Amino acid sequence: MSQTGYVYFVICLAFFAANLPFALRTLTGKGTTSLPWRAVALIAAYFAVGLIGFAIESNLGKTTGQGWEFYAITFALFVTLAFPSFVYRYLLRHK
Repeated sequence: MSQTGYVYFVICLAFFAANLPFALRTLTGKGTTSLPWRAVALIAAYFAVGLIGFAIESNLGKTTGQGWEFYAITFALFVTLAFPSFVYRYLLRHK
């Protein structure tokens, strides 16, 4: 797979991982999960996707050191990717 393919793979993985904490109850239909637990799951998913992205980067060649700005921007992007499921879970009325 080319570098572009890996980039699209990580972006798609981030989208699905970001939406997973909010869609999990919808898929299983069991239990109640509060917003703080979903936030913890969102942070855990962020680190999991980050580790997968770092593994892919190290597999392709030399890794690049990142500062705090990189992590702040990627976390903001990750939270933005979670917005559709958040809206569905908390802002839409369910019958």
